[in-house]
This record gives sequence, C-alpha cells and structure tokens, in this order.
Amino acid sequence: MQDFPRTAFRLIALCLLGYLGGLAAHLIGLPLPYMLGSLFAVALTAGLLPGILPENYKFPEGFRSLFIAIIGTTIGAQITWEIVGNLPRMLPSILALTLFVPLTQAVNYQIFRRIGGYDRATAFYAGAPGGLIDSIVSGEAAGADVRILAVQQFLRIIVVVSLLPVGLSLWYGHPVGSSAGMSMSGGNVGLEHLPEVLGAAVLGLLIFRRLHIPASQLIGPLICSAVLTLSGLAVIEAPGWVVSGCQVIIGTSLGTRFIGVEWGRLLRATWLSALSVAVMLAIGLTLALSVAPLTGQHTDVLVISFAPGGVTEMALVALSLNTNPAVVTMHHLYRIVLTVLCLGFVSKRGWFDTPKAGA
Repeated sequence: MQDFPRTAFRLIALCLLGYLGGLAAHLIGLPLPYMLGSLFAVALTAGLLPGILPENYKFPEGFRSLFIAIIGTTIGAQITWEIVGNLPRMLPSILALTLFVPLTQAVNYQIFRRIGGYDRATAFYAGAPGGLIDSIVSGEAAGADVRILAVQQFLRIIVVVSLLPVGLSLWYGHPVGSSAGMSMSGGNVGLEHLPEVLGAAVLGLLIFRRLHIPASQLIGPLICSAVLTLSGLAVIEAPGWVVSGCQVIIGTSLGTRFIGVEWGRLLRATWLSALSVAVMLAIGLTLALSVAPLTGQHTDVLVISFAPGGVTEMALVALSLNTNPAVVTMHHLYRIVLTVLCLGFVSKRGWFDTPKAGA
C-alpha cells in the first residue's frame, strides 16, 4: 500500500498526457483523434524519455477493463432486432473470414521468415492475425523469441489502428470519426442514462470475467447491453465525451507497450509490421469487395470487419464511424476464435517448434 500514491500519480499523469495528445490530434483534424493522439503521445514520451517510467511498468488492466466495458455497452445498445434478423446474411462474410485467417497467416509467415529473417517459430506466431495473448504464450512454448513476438503482435494492432482510419479518411475524402464532428452515441446525449451504461458495464464484467472467451471485458458488457436494450428494460446511451474518454484510456494503455523497447528493434519491427498489415488489409479489402453484394452490408463495414486489429480497437473505429459496430464486433470475435483454434492445432503438432539444445 506504500506504493499506492506513486502508482496513482503515474496513472493520472499518463492519462493526462494521453488526453493532451488526444486533444492535439482533435485540433489538427486527425481521424479517431483521442485514441491515436493518446497512443502516440504516450509512446513518444516513453521512447524519448526512457527513464520516466519503470521498464517493467504495466498499465492497470482492471482500470482499462472498465473503459473497455463501457465501449461494449455502447456497442451492444446498437444491436437491433433488424440486425438479429439479418444474421443469416452474414454467412458469406464469415466464410470469407474463414479463408482470411489461414491465408494471412501463411503470407505473414513468409514476410517474417524470408524478409525479416526470424526463426521459424517466431515468424509463424508473429504472423498470427489475432489472438495476441495466445500467440505469445504458444510461441514461447514453441521456442520463439518472445520479445520480438510480443513487439510484432502489439505493433499489428497499433499499425492497424493507425492506418485504417487514415485510409478511410482518404477514401471518404475527409477526416472520419469524432475528428469530423461525428457523434458516437447518435445525438446530443445527456447524463440521464449514464447509470444504466455503468450498470450494464459492471454487470457484464462480473458475469463474464471468469469465462475464458476472447475479449470478455468487451463481449460481456456488449451482451448485457444488447439483452437490456432488445427487451426494453433499459435505455443505453452514453454521452460522446464519455466514449472519447474511453478512447484516451485505451490509447494510453497501448502507448505504454513501448516502454523499454530498443529503438533499433522497434524500427525494424515497425516496417515489417507495416508491410504485413498492408498485405492483410489488401487481402481483407479484396474479400470484403467480393462478398459485399451477398451480405447487404456497406463495404466500409466489411473492410473494418476484415481489418486484423484488436476487437476493442476495431469496435471503436466502427463506433466512431457509425458503421454497424455490432456486426464488426461479431466478425472480429469470430476471427480471433478461429485464429486461436488454428494456433492450438499447430501447437499440438509442434510443426514450428524450435528444437531444444542437445535434442
């Protein structure tokens, strides 16, 4: 408990830095400003001032989970009976995702193995298009270089989060998301329904935190919110500034991932990640354009659905653009589950294991 004041001060200072970065990004018109601005502000500070935080500093996961849960409730509130009725029409895009996962895994393996020069285990698990924790754990067991693996997996999410809003802004011809004045909550929402938002978020966390499902801190509140909304038991509406605040916390937590990373290693990993993500986005765009006429979904919804970022981050992108975040979240949950199943299948067979010394 003696370290609590210091820990609390660090957390407050980081969040304030993240907010200032988000505010600056908003003022200059960057897409998804509060998440990207906070991410870059914290990452640059951690890189330029390496001694400002302990090398082993970890952003409090419980604190971050609450804000992820609020995002989940906001997404769940957008699930309507019309969306539920259209779920069968998602089958073509789900089948396309089933092709997307092994195809991008194979392409990424070639990028990291042949261009990056990584060993077989590191190249394979660094190329997983999802399942960040599972890929790191499985890679470590297979003898991969865990430090490189962790950096590449974190960069996959960060590069997607950075490139996708910029790409969509170029596509639309104007900044997208809250930087463009868009509301994430569908209008000028006050505080009258904030208790329902917080209640659904906490309820979802309490119920689902012990279940071993991907992104349970997002999916649990999402399900609770959807049930409450569809049944008419509650109105779930969060003010725009609340969702922007959640962006700041999530972006700040992502920025702390760069603490202690060597610049040389980071620069090499970044260009490899940029190449990998560009290829994955191109594959995703091709598949999205192919199945869009069969699903009835707008192309931008499917493009975001195929982008290989984290569930929470991609949900925020969709929420910011008001592009059917519930459908996007369902696709990403499936992508991660399928990736984890594929990693488990390969790990059990040891196809990419590094031989033990003396074996």
